[in-house]
Amino acid sequence: MKTPIRTHDERVALITGAGQGIGQAIALAFAGRGAKVIATDLEPPHETVRKIGHEALALQLDVTREEDWRSVAGKAQDLGDVDIVVNNAGYFPNRTIDDLDLATWRKTMATNLDSHFLSVKYFLPSMRKKKWGRFVGISSNMVGLAIPGMSHYIATKMGIIGFMRGLANDVASAGITANSVLPGLTNTLAISPQSDEQKRDTHGCSRCYAFSSLPAWLRFGAHAAPG
Repeated sequence: MKTPIRTHDERVALITGAGQGIGQAIALAFAGRGAKVIATDLEPPHETVRKIGHEALALQLDVTREEDWRSVAGKAQDLGDVDIVVNNAGYFPNRTIDDLDLATWRKTMATNLDSHFLSVKYFLPSMRKKKWGRFVGISSNMVGLAIPGMSHYIATKMGIIGFMRGLANDVASAGITANSVLPGLTNTLAISPQSDEQKRDTHGCSRCYAFSSLPAWLRFGAHAAPG
């Protein structure tokens, strides 16, 4: 197995929903490229940090709670200023529009979209001082698929694309980039051997998304995702 190029030495990367699946895979990929990793989830993702083995923190983070973001921003200083934020945590229970209630709608919006705004509020100031930073929003290829019962989820994933585009306009002059990634269903070692029950991730759904590696445009910080 080839050793990854250490493109991220001395960088600090924070990944949400890093307990398993796509989030864990992203955390491991960043660590493999030399980054110090802050892995967050509803429960501290100690297994992810154990796999990394060094220069990593496992922190509890409910991405819908501003006080949690404030707490994580403070604890992150143990590794240094956060250079890269990957918002991966998500919530997507299947509900047809007839069954969708306001509480589920609002939880989906808070988890999948409010979290991106909160991450920017707490980590953009230090990036501006350094004149370098990366925000990555994990959207979904579901925005182009015909799957019933996902109107609330698709709305948030389209919202991520819009927010990241708008964010890029505001921060590009400071040497900071903002990107959306639209993954599909992908197996990783973190989920493929497990039972159906174990495959239920922190997103609250049995669909498991994961990256096997980071695309080149993400590694090098292009301003927009490829088509």
